[in-house]
Amino acid sequence: MKKVLYFISLFLYYIILRKLPTYDSPGGKLWKHLRASVCKNLFLSCGKDVNIEQGAYFGRGNEITIGDRSGLGKQCKVYGKINVGNDVVMGPDVIIYTKDHVFSDTKVPINRQGMTEMRPVNIEDDVYIGARVIILPGINIGKGSVIAAGTIVTKDVPEFAIFAGNPGKVIKFRNKDNKNET
Repeated sequence: MKKVLYFISLFLYYIILRKLPTYDSPGGKLWKHLRASVCKNLFLSCGKDVNIEQGAYFGRGNEITIGDRSGLGKQCKVYGKINVGNDVVMGPDVIIYTKDHVFSDTKVPINRQGMTEMRPVNIEDDVYIGARVIILPGINIGKGSVIAAGTIVTKDVPEFAIFAGNPGKVIKFRNKDNKNET
């Protein structure tokens, strides 16, 4: 019975709920509630008051954990095993990868070399991820950090870091006295 509920929920999400308007549109609270209710049947673990925005793509979702008051942004694409902590805000068009193509053998075409093993992505509590951020496999994003819009995250992000660029790097820390900076 649980498997049937899972596949009905998956069907409902991708055929109907994914297309419903955003949280901030008229009736948005209802759309938010409907998407969250269905995702509780799909995700490995789903906290309270989550916000799965319009167009969010997460494959089957069965390897995703998402904490209380966290969300997947509008039109985001997340693949594989992802752990999202509590109070995580995600902007639109974020992409999170957990695998990559193998390309080490120059004698074999890349499209025949397969994929790397899955390397989960972990996003700790109280993180803000701006619009169009790309997070690569195996990354840990530390508690309280901010990832600036358009950043490509190729390495772990320390706690309370403001991280920006391509490739991303620490710009400063939120929990340090920044009064003397120019």
